[in-house]
Amino acid sequence: MPTRRPILTLAALVMALFVALAQATKTPMTLGVVKKVDAETGKVTIQHGEIQHLDMPGMTMVFTVNNKALLAHLKPGEKVNFSVVSEAGKLLIIDIQPAR
Repeated sequence: MPTRRPILTLAALVMALFVALAQATKTPMTLGVVKKVDAETGKVTIQHGEIQHLDMPGMTMVFTVNNKALLAHLKPGEKVNFSVVSEAGKLLIIDIQPAR
């Protein structure tokens, strides 16, 4: 039944999208200060406070973003709130917004 494979593939993609959306809405935001932005590589250096859900103390580190467009509005020195997840051993920012 060759028509089942595309349907199963589509179902798997839809499921992955729902998991990603659920993860994004559940992930708490962490306060930090942007130190460096590298839009070309999709990386941002942030001095951040404790990331409780990852049991990580405050420090300065480089993060990768899941979408380079998230970096378009960022500038060094800007205070931000960001959501980060651990995927395959890599820390990935899934949302970043100016702090208010």
